[in-house]
Amino acid sequence: MNSFHLKLIAIITMLIDHIGAIMLPHDTMLYLILRCIGRLAFPIFVFLLIEGFQHTRNVQKYLIRLGVFALISEVPFDFAFYGTVLEFSHQNIFFTLFLGLMCIYLMREIEKKYKLNFIILNIIYALLTLIFGVAAFYLKTDYGYKGLLLIVAFYIFRNSKLLLTCSLFFISGYLLKYINVYATIAMIPIAFYNGQKGKSIKYIFYIFYPAHLLVLAFIHRLL
Repeated sequence: MNSFHLKLIAIITMLIDHIGAIMLPHDTMLYLILRCIGRLAFPIFVFLLIEGFQHTRNVQKYLIRLGVFALISEVPFDFAFYGTVLEFSHQNIFFTLFLGLMCIYLMREIEKKYKLNFIILNIIYALLTLIFGVAAFYLKTDYGYKGLLLIVAFYIFRNSKLLLTCSLFFISGYLLKYINVYATIAMIPIAFYNGQKGKSIKYIFYIFYPAHLLVLAFIHRLL
């Protein structure tokens, strides 16, 4: 299973999640089922973020791309979930990914300087995680500081599927709402990842994210 397949799984489960969140009454069984399926999307996107970070030639362009689409997606996000043009109580997932990428980018730069000093390296890791976690909390990004913590964990434990699974189970099952424990299922497709890129659909997710939110929002209001 290559990154193309993982992206498809993440996009499809995200769509299912948002159909439930936007289109269905929150007290129905179908709503709960769709939201549980949707829990797979974020961990896969985080895994792909780490993979993309490790293989990109230009992290700055990667950051700019995430930042630009965070701004582009905010109006569709707010319109879909809150029915307003701008809602400052909750920011879309691109902001979380942007902060996470910035955090692990700085971590990698620190690694180059303090690679042999384990104590200093981990102190700086903790400080960066705290700083960006606080930023995610106060900016009210999707998944907040817990999403940032998952990105950091996936970066630190990137070479161990077992530790990735444990960190995902802990963060999703303990720190987030109880249905997020289903996010651990995302480790099944991730476990079959072969390290290959597959078909290139770099901009599909970036465009699909705001586009599908707008479509779902309009359908919901027409119904």
